This record gives sequence, structure tokens and C-alpha cells, in this order.
Amino acid sequence: MSEGQSREHRSDDRRGDGAPRRSPSGGSNYGGGRPRREGGSQDRPQGQRRDDRGGYQGNRDSRDDRRGAPQGDRAGRPHRGGSDDRRGAPQGNRGGRPHRDNDRRDDRGGRGPERQHAQRGGTDRDERDLRPQRSGFREERLSKRMAEPDLPSGIDIKELDPMVLQDLRVLSRDNADAVAKHMIMAAVLMDDDPQLALRHARAAKDRAGRVAVARETCGIAAYHAGEWKEALSELRAARRMSGGPGLLAVMADSERGLGRPEKALELGNSDEVDQLDHESKVELAIVMAGARQDLEQFDSAVVVLQRENPDVNTTGVTALRLSYAYANALVLAGRGEESKKWFEHAIAIDEFELTDSKERLAELG
Repeated sequence: MSEGQSREHRSDDRRGDGAPRRSPSGGSNYGGGRPRREGGSQDRPQGQRRDDRGGYQGNRDSRDDRRGAPQGDRAGRPHRGGSDDRRGAPQGNRGGRPHRDNDRRDDRGGRGPERQHAQRGGTDRDERDLRPQRSGFREERLSKRMAEPDLPSGIDIKELDPMVLQDLRVLSRDNADAVAKHMIMAAVLMDDDPQLALRHARAAKDRAGRVAVARETCGIAAYHAGEWKEALSELRAARRMSGGPGLLAVMADSERGLGRPEKALELGNSDEVDQLDHESKVELAIVMAGARQDLEQFDSAVVVLQRENPDVNTTGVTALRLSYAYANALVLAGRGEESKKWFEHAIAIDEFELTDSKERLAELG
């Protein structure tokens, strides 16, 4: 295959590798390499989806967009890293502050120093925190609530991961229920209607801006909708709140979507990579290989994927993604004969035909 032919499979879109991707709702895929079957969603496991261009949702120009998209996590939420403390604010009194010992009456019937300060004309911090900080705040909040997308009846918030529901307990009950329902709708719609999914995710974030999982959901929905800047902003905010590596692969791929592969490589070389599990490391490696290909460093892209030890004896979605990405990288590096082995492995383990490995292998024939 000539160099010009091999480069046909590297899209200018800087996103995706055509391999299947997992949705934040838990086990299915973001995209695929082949058109859907006539039967629609009934022909595949719940949530699995393929499109006719081989990449993932966003602004794509060709079906040859075959670099990967990062995976998600459990129902209704993307992967998260770091500590298990996922509450958006410490529990305590109003205003998000922990209880204070001097915030109660003392033994002589009086009040602690903070209350005494309020009696002398000072302003209690709790009351000050509850007031809007700028003119028009309440009107703006009401306007946002009225603009929220409708929620269908019959949504069971128990479909969310219990840890997500625990995160939302810092909110009032009615607000927590609404946030949970918007998050469920965002996860359900993310593959088929990413723009509407993003509206639901934004509604959840506007109601629960201090809850990390709400910001994560908004970030991953923005990523699906091709809103790369918004995705980065929300995911960075979530990382500041919860700690840990967060969704490094999604963030790196968003940098690629903005045409900044160097920034993507910086994220891929950060110390936080050591905190990722195996699947997340594979996802990040696929994105890093894509960034190298964006820079036309095709041999380096092959090396990046070799570090994840692709193996023809492995099975599963992660193995499928790695095999496909590795085969594609070999083609771009001018090593088409070597790539056949990995396309064949991808075909063998691609139970639901989530990639276009058969077509790619035929092209090499």
C-alpha cells in the first residue's frame, strides 16, 4: 500500500479510531466502524451503537476517523478516580459549612462568639452564604429551570449507581430527585441524541454545581456533543472537587478535538496516569497514539500502543479496541502486512461487528 493510500485512514478530524467505545452509562459502546443494522437497537445489547463513519459523535468529516474514545463507568456516570469522598460539599449546617462548636448556645444560656457578633450588628456567615451574590441571580436561576428539557414520567432514580445517589444527598430531596433524573436522561440519550443529552446534563449541573459527579456528567455529555471546551472545563472542575486522575483520556481527546495534540500528550505523560486501571490506561494509550498520528509521528504511535502489550489471545471490548488501534497504527506507519494479523484478531473477537475490521482487511488484500 502506498503512503497516500495508507493515509486515507487518518482523518483530519483528530478524533476517534473507529473502535468501539463505552458510554458513561456503563457497558456499551460510544461508536463503531460500521453502519447500524436494519433492526436498530433491538439487534444489539443495550447501549451498543455503531455509526456509518467509524468515529464518535461530534463534528466528523469522514468515516475514516478511527482513533479511540475513552470509556465510561457505572450506570449514569463516567469513570472517576481518586478518593472515595465524592460529596460536593461537606455535610453540616446550611451554606455547606461543617458544624461548629461555637455555633450553639453556651452553658450559660448565651450564644457563642459568632452569634454574639451577629447580635452586635455583624452578619452571620450562614445567612450571608445563602443570599445571592449578584443582582438578578434568582431571576436567572428561575429562567434556567424553566428552560430545562422535559423529564418523562416513570424515571426510576434507583437506576443510578448508589454512590451517585449518595453524592446527591447534599441536595434537598426534590432537587436531588430532579438532578438524578436529568443525569439518567443524559446517559440514555448520549448515543442517539447527544445535543439533548447535553441539555439534560447542563440542567443537572445547574442544579448541583458543587457536586463533582454532576460536573463529570456534563463534561462527558459535552464531549459526545463535540463541545470540547465545555468538556474540558467541566471535567477539570470535577477533578478539583473529587481529586484523582479523573477522565484523563476524555480530556486528552478533547484537546485533540481542539487541534492541540501537544496538550493531549502532556496529559498522557502526567504523574496521574499511574493511578489509572488497565482499561483506562489502554484508552489513554489509544488517544496518545492518535495524537502522535495527528503530528504525523506514525512510528511513535505504534510504540505507544506496543507498551500496552497487544495480544492475539485476549478477548473483550478493551482487547478489541487495542487490536484495532494497533492494526490501524501499523497501516499508517507503512507496515500493512503486519497489520493483517491484528485486523484478523479484531474480526475474531468482534462479536457484534462494532468495527469495520473486515473492510479494512479486504482493502489490504
